[in-house]
Amino acid sequence: MYLSRAETETIDAAIARVEGRTGVQVVTAIVSKADAYAELPWMAFALGVSLAALVSVLVDRVRPDWITAHVALLSTVTVLAAGATSALAAVFVPAYARLFLRPALRDLEVRHYAQSLFLRRELFKTQARNGILILVCMFERKVEILPDVGLYGKVASEDWERVVAAMAPLLRHGRFADALHAGLAMLGKVLAAKGFAGRLGRENELPDGSIEEQGPS
Repeated sequence: MYLSRAETETIDAAIARVEGRTGVQVVTAIVSKADAYAELPWMAFALGVSLAALVSVLVDRVRPDWITAHVALLSTVTVLAAGATSALAAVFVPAYARLFLRPALRDLEVRHYAQSLFLRRELFKTQARNGILILVCMFERKVEILPDVGLYGKVASEDWERVVAAMAPLLRHGRFADALHAGLAMLGKVLAAKGFAGRLGRENELPDGSIEEQGPS
């Protein structure tokens, strides 16, 4: 569980307020990772090896008299150990692994995960096609907002970006529950400013409670 029971209850209450005020159907979700990113430890390994090899070359240039078979073997072991340590750090320290994650790839994987979750959970099954998914990816420190087709042309992309902007500072500090609260508050303001009011279609057409998933491993 990524959220405590108390956090889940307060988020559910915030969702209910937004839905009651605007008539949309909101679902929040938290996922550990949008992708396994198997390449990140290898990239970290390459960096560790490269830095250790550079240090070894510099030392050899300063003290060429040290170059012996024993020293060469020790340097090789040190270089590989540095690479392995860097790779392990990328596996167990998310902040370090994120240094190797390209923003373009991060955004693409989060977007794909949001689309997949929207379909798997059948969030399109609302009478007015007015569902909104707010997905928080913990590893990526990224939020993706995916509205259903009934909202196309009614809410501009810059309006969704206002919701994302309200959440981003909190996500950077790992405050996921607070980020969801900030996003829901901004979402309510944005939709109300666009004229959304009252409930459309059936009440509670989408399940209550934040969706929590581990994501690819």
